Amino acid sequence: MDPDALAKAFVEHYYSTFDANRAGLSTLYQDASMLTFEGQKIQGSANIVAKLTSLPFQQCHHQISTVDCQPSGPAGGMLVFVSGNLQLVGESHALKFSQMFHLMPTPQGSFYVLNDIFRLNYA
Repeated sequence: MDPDALAKAFVEHYYSTFDANRAGLSTLYQDASMLTFEGQKIQGSANIVAKLTSLPFQQCHHQISTVDCQPSGPAGGMLVFVSGNLQLVGESHALKFSQMFHLMPTPQGSFYVLNDIFRLNYA
């Protein structure tokens, strides 16, 4: 599959799942996965999903502006960099964010998130 198409499909799946059912993201992470969320490092699928589901808002909508990707190493990994806006329900202004994913292939032919770095972008 074309890397750009794969990155776009992953991003659409990730953010639609995040916006509708954050707990459903658990299948995208493994025990070795690490999330850095606003500087806080969290390791392991269960801990990552616990962090994401404990964020202080129930509903949100991600609006993606850019998706960039590069192949990463001989194991078939991929770096995916995303920028966009995060609209929280009840808030008039969207928050700008950037997020980087390091995707690694699974033996089953799909990908999981090995590394995930999220930052809000303050003006």
